[in-house]
Amino acid sequence: MDFPKYDGNIHPDEWIHDIQKYNYMWYKNCGGFLETAISLVDPIIKLPDDICDIEELRSLLKENITFTVFKNTNKKKLQSLKYIPENRGGDTSKFISNFLKLCYNAEINDIEEQKNYLYKSLPMNNYFSSEFYKKTKNVNSVNELIKEFEEITVTESNLIKDESIIALKHIATGKYLSSTENLHYTTGSKFQLIFAGSPVPDPNSLWKIEFGKELATYNNTFIKLQHVKSSNKFLGIYYYDYFRSPSNNHTEVSCNDINYVSNRNYWVENWKFNHGKLENHQGYLESNDIINLSIEKYYNNNKVEFLRSHDIQFTIGNDTFQEVVCHNERLGGNDEWCIELIKQHVWTIDD
Repeated sequence: MDFPKYDGNIHPDEWIHDIQKYNYMWYKNCGGFLETAISLVDPIIKLPDDICDIEELRSLLKENITFTVFKNTNKKKLQSLKYIPENRGGDTSKFISNFLKLCYNAEINDIEEQKNYLYKSLPMNNYFSSEFYKKTKNVNSVNELIKEFEEITVTESNLIKDESIIALKHIATGKYLSSTENLHYTTGSKFQLIFAGSPVPDPNSLWKIEFGKELATYNNTFIKLQHVKSSNKFLGIYYYDYFRSPSNNHTEVSCNDINYVSNRNYWVENWKFNHGKLENHQGYLESNDIINLSIEKYYNNNKVEFLRSHDIQFTIGNDTFQEVVCHNERLGGNDEWCIELIKQHVWTIDD
């Protein structure tokens, strides 16, 4: 059997703990535990001849210059440690295990020092910086620190980032905001139609969300919704002459190529979102938030209208569709949408 040797590249406490597992063998076959332990220390580490017990051996190993080098090496590894989220190929569990191991090896037990190393390992963006400080400010144990860190990373994985792929589920009817390429209204603008379609996300209900910064904050962010399947077409309303929806007197919502219509200033695709349940809600837009979506009618005194679906249907040929419109009536359950993250966009320094 090969017993673990000590060469200065393991913490003395860990090494002694490892060899103590074989304690019963030392007495039976090897002439005593202390003598065997001393024999396993690399000869480059000079020890006195009169070591009395294992605790004295432990102290001598910690006083040796090799242990100072070992601790400093682990501190440098902590300084260069970087947290990589799972959507960039990282592994949070392995990261935390590595972080704790490095703290142990470097004998960093002060919680404020541990916080500092963990903070510096995070990606430098507004979310991690602000949330880490806020949630760990009063933490006073390593278990609490890791618990808060884990909650921060779980929330981060659900944040709606710029250029992520999302779906919008109509709360009242359970159907997803959809559009179909080459299928157009037969009335009004005759642009690509919008409807509440499948009860599960499908290719027609996927949208790329755009807002020009990494994260969308409530109350001050406008978004664009680009239909994934229709390439460069965006959800919006006609800018100059507001067409009426097929089944009532509300504003028609459609999908169009802004590169085609924007030169004539006819298209509005900037939507504002508010939390559907909490008035004056602050923070970042997250997957499964319930929201209201609104848009301004610039040619109508900047009147604000909200995106709504309902049970009213219209037909095109032999097909029936659940209508989606904009309106300026009182907000209700038909105006609530659940935003669901399908694929989070991976931001880089270049973004």
